[in-house]
Amino acid sequence: MVRLHSIVLSWRRTYFAIASLMIVSLLVGLVGFECLDELELAAISGQTTMAPTGKVTIVVKIAERILELHNEGKLYKKYRIAVGKSSTPTPIGEWIVIWKSFRSGDILGTRFLGLDVPWGGYGIHGTNRPWSIGHFISQGCIRLRNNDIEELFNWVPVGTPVRIEGKKFPIERVLKYESTGADVVQLQVKLKRLGYLEGRADGFFNRDTEEAVKRYQYDRGLKVNGIANKEIIKLLDL
Repeated sequence: MVRLHSIVLSWRRTYFAIASLMIVSLLVGLVGFECLDELELAAISGQTTMAPTGKVTIVVKIAERILELHNEGKLYKKYRIAVGKSSTPTPIGEWIVIWKSFRSGDILGTRFLGLDVPWGGYGIHGTNRPWSIGHFISQGCIRLRNNDIEELFNWVPVGTPVRIEGKKFPIERVLKYESTGADVVQLQVKLKRLGYLEGRADGFFNRDTEEAVKRYQYDRGLKVNGIANKEIIKLLDL
């Protein structure tokens, strides 16, 4: 009986030792994977680490989950990013970096570049979840590895243009002066392509956008009121 008790006790000790070892190995593996992801998996190799010397602009390609840094109009460097999920999409349009701030390394990472999106506090920032890079996962902001956002933070001044490209969606409402939203962006982008609008596609239906709609209406022989109703949306193939 004593021998059986000793065998059971020994088995239990062995079991707990193995279980503890497996748990520790799993934790180490997760930490190691996160570090590997931060250092390698989300990085794009073979690119410069030298700061650009000209005027920089940013292009974000949502479908590809890529952020491009352009120097004097030419592609300079690419970064892998995470973007908004379907319920909280990243706002397409033409924006401007309006403020920069340091962060504590929380979910927003170590740096933040704020954008002038009129319907929300969107920006380009780092993350403490590097495994999320490459996915449609955010609340609409653009995430980079902390290493990458720290580099961009140093290279990108306030006032830098940021163009976010994404697929269009059906416009379901009438758009008019003071309307805001992603659907206004689509209207503005189309008017710019047709040569009716010179300003930014910034999601705000301002007087310039109203005048652009009026010019389009005049050229098409329509009632000139500056309102993008369903007829205008259909004609513009939006």
